[in-house]
Amino acid sequence: MKERKGIILAGGSGTRLYPMTNVVSKQLLPVFDKPMIYYPLSTLMLSGIREILIISTPEDLPRFESLLGTGAQWGVEIQYAVQPSPDGIAQALIIGAEFLSGAPCALILGDNIFHGAGFGVKLQEISLDLTRHLTLFACQVHDPERYGVAEINRDGRLLGIEEKPSKPKSSYAVTGLYFYDEEAPSLANSLTPSARGELEITALNNMYLSQSSVHVERLDRGHVWFDTGTPESLSEAAQYVQAIEHRQGVKIHCPEEISLHKGWVQPDEVIERADQVKNSDYGRYLMQMVEDFKRDID
Repeated sequence: MKERKGIILAGGSGTRLYPMTNVVSKQLLPVFDKPMIYYPLSTLMLSGIREILIISTPEDLPRFESLLGTGAQWGVEIQYAVQPSPDGIAQALIIGAEFLSGAPCALILGDNIFHGAGFGVKLQEISLDLTRHLTLFACQVHDPERYGVAEINRDGRLLGIEEKPSKPKSSYAVTGLYFYDEEAPSLANSLTPSARGELEITALNNMYLSQSSVHVERLDRGHVWFDTGTPESLSEAAQYVQAIEHRQGVKIHCPEEISLHKGWVQPDEVIERADQVKNSDYGRYLMQMVEDFKRDID
């Protein structure tokens, strides 16, 4: 079986963040010290995924290309594709079918941020397990009616997913991170648009549930998930990142650090990149991070 590939859907108009998103994609907005897109990119990298497709609007895609390039600076390969109009999350799998070329994938939304102790190890394990048809992540929230809600029995088995229910059957929201088998694009292609004219990801996930087993990973209290699509959640995420980084002295979801520790790039490559931005806090962090890395392996 082919190695798992990654897709980041960074489309949409970001109307809930207006006027911040009037002239720029929300996934290019800062979450404290990094562009928002760095966080889902890092999540895929932590999963061990090195081939990544970024899907965005025709207007915003050149900006992502300018920011991220080919991904070679992080030891990954980044490609780009256009979503002409926001016709649903599941459409990303159809757009990405040629890129996937029969490989299983991880699909993550560009405004989703995950963090927690040991989460990278868990992601790696899930990504490498190619026997599962679909793995979802669910997180307890106080306002589940805003999300797709997972109904989970006492044994932890997923019974169903309901999109934005008025009376949620649980407080578990399905997050915007999905690990699919190789059948995802063809199944997405069989969906019919919903009443709002979109190919719904919940419909796809329920299709998987009706045909095979779906594994759900419940995020415990040691992990956090942010859907940064509103000013409040964007601010909360930025405050969280700032607090953790200030307190612990390490950066959350730093692509250079992930790639260095995975052996995808060499210390000298990171130093060269850091030297280009040496007047920034980010550049100084990279320099110190490489020094610490070298000391630890000596």
